[in-house]
Amino acid sequence: MTTKHNWTNEEISAIYHQPFLDLVYEAATIHRENKDYAEVQISSLISIKTGGCPEDCAYCPQAARYHTDVDVHAMIKVEEVVAAAQSAKDGGASRLCMGAAWREVRDNRDFDKVIDMVKAVNAMDMEVCCTLGMLTADQAQRLADAGLYAYNHNLDTSEEDYKRIITTRTYDERLKTIENVRKAKLTVCSGGIIGLGETVNDRVAMLRVLANMPKHPESVPINALVPVKGTPLANQPRVPIWDMVRMIATARIVMPKTVVRLSAGRNEMSTLEQALCFMAGANSIFAGDKLLTTPNPDFKDDMAMFELLGLTPRKAFKNGRPQEEKEAMA
Repeated sequence: MTTKHNWTNEEISAIYHQPFLDLVYEAATIHRENKDYAEVQISSLISIKTGGCPEDCAYCPQAARYHTDVDVHAMIKVEEVVAAAQSAKDGGASRLCMGAAWREVRDNRDFDKVIDMVKAVNAMDMEVCCTLGMLTADQAQRLADAGLYAYNHNLDTSEEDYKRIITTRTYDERLKTIENVRKAKLTVCSGGIIGLGETVNDRVAMLRVLANMPKHPESVPINALVPVKGTPLANQPRVPIWDMVRMIATARIVMPKTVVRLSAGRNEMSTLEQALCFMAGANSIFAGDKLLTTPNPDFKDDMAMFELLGLTPRKAFKNGRPQEEKEAMA
């Protein structure tokens, strides 16, 4: 299926609001046009620097201004990252994602350590992803030169809803970071969170921004809010599974070649609910017992689910390394 980059809110809304079974059928049909539709990319997410973040993201337990049970930890050692990567690889993961509770990347010794971590995991023949906050074009290039495969920078919600959730940075700053990632020829991982108290129109508008980028993000995580005591969104109700499936299916239809990741909130889903998400076009998950600071199913349970559903883990670097693509274009 050809990709489109000029979606309107009205077009995406019409897709989202289809009768549920029609929506899932359309998304599943598009997904099955890919001969590897039963392949699922598995990522493992670890926190390399936890807590103490100066941002005010209303959903995040790592913000310094909120009183949560998250303890502040300094940067972990490269050896710990390598051990986590090996454990993840043994469990079936093809990608290790490293997250740091920073507002932005600074050119200091901590960033030097991140570069060493990227090099070490890349040498293990695993895809490496980082989510470190805002970064400049030069910093993105430095990560690319170290062997980074992907950079995650979520939009979270629509531009119109954004200030209700975060006031310490702007939507344009998020888009600028994604632009810097693209300049460095890295793959882009960018999605959002549902269950923040946003409207369906906000969900549609966020998908429109992603789908109208000059190149669709290679990975789009769809997260369900995991409410954490002490954060402003602690009392939000659980996202209905029907909303998750609608978001995944709509993302699959408007970005047919993108990897759509069933992300946070999976720990509260049954195998049957997750099966619906895979049917609707999800072809990536986070595995391992934690997503930074929130619970997540472990590898053993996920492998049992894969066997039951006839899914297989995707191998690393299936589409080549970004650096190779960059050299081919030179």
